[in-house]
Amino acid sequence: MSATLRLALLLLAVAVCQGYQSNDIDEEDELVYEPSKYGSLWPLPQKVRVSEVSFKLPSASFKIVDAKESSAGPSCSLLQNAYRRSEPLLCLAFSDFICSPRVKTELHSKTWKEENCLMSTDELTVDQPNAVLKASKVWGALRGEALNKLPIITYTKPQIRPCIDFPRFAHRGILLDTSRHFLPIKVILANLEAMAMNKFNVFHWHIVDDPSFPYLSRTFPQLSQQGAYHPYTHVYTPADVKMIIEFARLRGIRVIPEFDTPGHTQSWGKGQKDLLTPCYSGTTPSGTFGPVNPILNTTYSFMRQLFSEISSVFPDAYVHLGGDEVDFSCWRSNPDIQNFMEQQGFGQDYSKLESFYIQKLLDIVTTTQKGYMIWQEVFDNGVKLKPDTVVHVWMGNRVEEEMQNVTEAGYTTILSSPWYLDYISYGQDWQKYYKVEPLSFKGTEAQKKLVIGGEACLWGEYVDATNLTPRLWPRASAVAERLWSAKEVTDISDAYSRLSMHRCRLVERGIPAEPLFTSFCPHEYKGV
Repeated sequence: MSATLRLALLLLAVAVCQGYQSNDIDEEDELVYEPSKYGSLWPLPQKVRVSEVSFKLPSASFKIVDAKESSAGPSCSLLQNAYRRSEPLLCLAFSDFICSPRVKTELHSKTWKEENCLMSTDELTVDQPNAVLKASKVWGALRGEALNKLPIITYTKPQIRPCIDFPRFAHRGILLDTSRHFLPIKVILANLEAMAMNKFNVFHWHIVDDPSFPYLSRTFPQLSQQGAYHPYTHVYTPADVKMIIEFARLRGIRVIPEFDTPGHTQSWGKGQKDLLTPCYSGTTPSGTFGPVNPILNTTYSFMRQLFSEISSVFPDAYVHLGGDEVDFSCWRSNPDIQNFMEQQGFGQDYSKLESFYIQKLLDIVTTTQKGYMIWQEVFDNGVKLKPDTVVHVWMGNRVEEEMQNVTEAGYTTILSSPWYLDYISYGQDWQKYYKVEPLSFKGTEAQKKLVIGGEACLWGEYVDATNLTPRLWPRASAVAERLWSAKEVTDISDAYSRLSMHRCRLVERGIPAEPLFTSFCPHEYKGV
């Protein structure tokens, strides 16, 4: 079989589905579906070359194999598993044809063996007449192998689209909240799959918070026994956590856990005596509790043991320590806290007490050989941070000023402020997420290089397994392209056309992504 024909066959496998949109678009949006010259590519690669060459497409399917010159080969199970996951999708693309194992299409993966499969910036080149994928590291090969990134054709007229690709930002994350509502493992795994389809590479797992403590700790099992919604049905066991981490790893996704303190810890106190601060009403205890008690040695002994466990369970180099939204009213009411403040010379500045606690916690986490991420308040309060600290900017007011200040101080930064997807509105709100420019703040080029990416956050007050996925997708896809594609990719009309088709691709693959507007997909969602 000729090389060009093999390419055409591979390209058809990627076509999957297109969204056929009605042109009856609300005038306010000024968006009309017009087929994009880039087909259904999402996120758009850095460089795409469009060709008008077309091919006849015989009925056949593919088998993805390593090229002879590949340095990965059968020893890299990460890629081998990816090949096996992809072959059913290739057959799915041939829904009008007969799937058979007769045709092989080589996928060249010039990459490292699995022992060197470290997370890094992805690189991908598809620029050969015989459908050869090349990548300098395994993660680039994985992104390319995932089908969205390979050359795409239109369904009716096959076209070659060789591309050279790499992400604009290295950190492309999704935050899911499993405390306010427990998310079954099946839902988490489905969204990890969707993340891979959109080139996200970080799962920020906000695993515990005030409402519940679903993480089952081996060291302190009473935390989930007392603090989870249910001690058996609404917890993540060590085996569950391990499975989620491995499922994500095989898709090139890091799992960064967040254990947020000293605020957001009401559920912690149910299982750990004396961890939280007793609140007072006048001179007597009110029976309620506030943030973590920062003046007791037992607090730090507990944190030392817990974070030692966390560092061994979660293999990523970073853990998110939170540090946001600490309510000082309970600390102010407690006479022991007041005396401690006086002894330390803090006066009435309770942000200094918060910094006192955070500093001790950071020292504890440092001993576990982990780096840490923190919400912006920790930086704003002047806590002494390690040079490799990642500051997470989330507050909606004065975003550009905050980005300027954090990067001017020399800290690596990620942005979430404009991408809080739990805020919903009628209409095509994906557009406002798409129009964000993460580097719009004033600063030097050196400062802007410190911005390594961002995260779309879906907080769980009004989200559980029944509505998480359609609320997240394809709105998060808009963030994915902003973090992956070149800065100049800003054509909202072209994005609308490509995203419409990409949304249909998600639907066909079992992801109930909500529609952008009136439309239909060739393969509609079949339900749960």
